[in-house]
Amino acid sequence: MKPIRLPEPPSPTFGGGVTDIFEVGFSGATVRRAVVIGTGFPGSENQSLGLVRALGLADKHVLYRVTRPRGGINEWLHWLPVSLHKKLDYLIKQIVLLTSRGKKLAPLPSENGGGRVGLLSVLEADAKQIVAMARETYEKDGPLLVVASGRDTISIASSIKRVASQNVFVVQIQHPRSNLDRFDLVITPHHDYYPLTPHAQEQVPKFLRRWITPRDPPDRHVVLTVGALHQIDSAALRSAASAWHDEFSPLPKPLLVVNIGGPTRHCRYGADLAKQLITCLLSVLVSCGSVRISFSDRTPEKVSYVITKELGNNPKAYIWDGQDPNMHMGHLAWADAFVVTADSVSLISEACSTGKPVYVIGGERCTWKLSDFHKSLRERGVVRPFTGSEDISESWSYPPLNDTAEAARQVHEALAARGWRLRP
Repeated sequence: MKPIRLPEPPSPTFGGGVTDIFEVGFSGATVRRAVVIGTGFPGSENQSLGLVRALGLADKHVLYRVTRPRGGINEWLHWLPVSLHKKLDYLIKQIVLLTSRGKKLAPLPSENGGGRVGLLSVLEADAKQIVAMARETYEKDGPLLVVASGRDTISIASSIKRVASQNVFVVQIQHPRSNLDRFDLVITPHHDYYPLTPHAQEQVPKFLRRWITPRDPPDRHVVLTVGALHQIDSAALRSAASAWHDEFSPLPKPLLVVNIGGPTRHCRYGADLAKQLITCLLSVLVSCGSVRISFSDRTPEKVSYVITKELGNNPKAYIWDGQDPNMHMGHLAWADAFVVTADSVSLISEACSTGKPVYVIGGERCTWKLSDFHKSLRERGVVRPFTGSEDISESWSYPPLNDTAEAARQVHEALAARGWRLRP
């Protein structure tokens, strides 16, 4: 069996002399717990959970979610602030009830609390409730680390910081666009600042430039990453390699894993990219032992249909149907190389954390800041375009992306500058 190549785990100590602050003689407050505020979307929520995991608080956090009404006209109202969206949804439903059944109006739901969307074990994000908990438990449990990600979490996280700044440390993942001082730390990929580059400015008419964000370069409390944060590290990969040993060890090598996302505003495609991918895969099959193909929740049916129709019966190919158990971690641990569609920063970032060859298809279709993301990866030698001329048996490597560990180090430093420390 070909040995699995995994990146070495990061050093347990943090550079720059920060570790000394955590040692003997430290008398400041200690952070031992966290609150994660998400939106239920895996791409953004996974970033917060990845950071909390890297900080050693994976088993010491509570997950809250900001939820929106869904279905029907609500899919067109996501541009509204969450609180206004919920009130408008309430009014629409009550009007329907009055006109169709003549029933009495139901009580207006609270702005943040009382939600019933999502898992029963996940609490609806309520800024007042989180602030009260942080204040009431401060003396006993110390400061509260708040980690939020996603546009809809910005108002909640900033409110917590504003009202309870002495009891919390608030980290906002993904750029909040303006007023960065609403947070203690902002963690965002470098390509979020693409609008400030000369090349980007040339693409925007002058009268629109004042509306494009961000408007200012990153300040001292902005942590820039290459890609997205996630929960993949050496320990996770080694655990997955062991857990999925019986499933993947018998497969002929090399194993090529293909991760397919879905079109986005800055990376549009359809069945045309699926056909391009099929052509390229058929060209490299001779150098592959096995091919495993996975679709995401965003993959259009027309894309998955074309790929399944053409490759579903190929003896070297296996198409995961998305049913449990989820094979994603097994794929990351056991793959010898990856092909990923260009639309997904998260899927690409995870693959690039393994140090194994990553080929990207559809990069030429990307625009705006997503194009800048791919340019930075190519310049680092982390990814290569997938053309169909590759010999998958010929491996190549690079220093794995380590954004999550680096972001965790920056959180430690920021806490230390405040006179706090983090100790799980």
